[in-house]
Amino acid sequence: MPSVNDTKFQTAVFILTGIRGLEDVHVWISIPFCLMYIISILGNSVILFIIKTDRSLHEPMYIFLSMLAFTDLVLSLSTMPTTLGIYWFQSREISHDACFAQLFFIHAITLTQSAVLLCMAFDRFVAICNPLRYTSILTLPRIAKLGLVCLLKGVVLILPLPTLLKQHQYCKDKILSQSYCLHQDVMTKACSDISVNIIYGFFLTVSSRGLDLLLILVSYVMILKTVLSIASHAERLKALNTCVSHVCVVLLFYIPHIALAVIYRFVKNPSPIIQIVVGNVYMLVPPVMNPIVYSVKIQAIRVRIIRVFVK
Repeated sequence: MPSVNDTKFQTAVFILTGIRGLEDVHVWISIPFCLMYIISILGNSVILFIIKTDRSLHEPMYIFLSMLAFTDLVLSLSTMPTTLGIYWFQSREISHDACFAQLFFIHAITLTQSAVLLCMAFDRFVAICNPLRYTSILTLPRIAKLGLVCLLKGVVLILPLPTLLKQHQYCKDKILSQSYCLHQDVMTKACSDISVNIIYGFFLTVSSRGLDLLLILVSYVMILKTVLSIASHAERLKALNTCVSHVCVVLLFYIPHIALAVIYRFVKNPSPIIQIVVGNVYMLVPPVMNPIVYSVKIQAIRVRIIRVFVK
């Protein structure tokens, strides 16, 4: 009898969820999702291409922007197969290994994004608070090291998650609440003790994203302090204007993440629709909006994008 149960656990799959109650119109619902993926992939690819090919943009701010565009691109590609598979082909089943691999990429990339946003805040802090040493502090080798640290941070901290999840047996309702796999969603389907997963997940939230957000806020407090000490009103606006796009991107990243974390951790019986909407905003909106925000707010990027499409 134990061997039968073991086989059941090994061959079991998770069931992904589209928008419940609207299965008959999933094909129509797929249109905005498809457009968002196209905009995300095209927009971030164009930004990467422009920054790579234009040597005048090989400066700290644009290099960090290219890192953010790369993470947005990988994030979109990580969720696109399962999301569009549900809406186009009603393909809802995903094996344990595929699910664990997907959640590893999703969580590793989002942690990397958080670290990159912190680096971008540091870039603005140095540019405004210590402009004379800007080029000597943010050298290309140092930026490359920061980018590597951001990536390693995401990979190393998330690597235990799939390992921990593989230790569990999944005998509960295996219907996930999203069209992709998240650690906080998958672990609730285990029929064994998940205390370690809960503790480690909380540690990741506080020590990584929480600390990154705190340091970003501290950097902007110091930036505001420096800006307010500038005598000229025009110079103040000019300095603050260089931070607007980054502030928008930070809000786009952290607000949906905080909302999703609150839903999974503190709401006992959340509405499935709210979960799905917040989950899709969390995963789709930042990669779509980031290239739009930067192309609108940064003239150098906007001019070069126009040149690419006008030629």
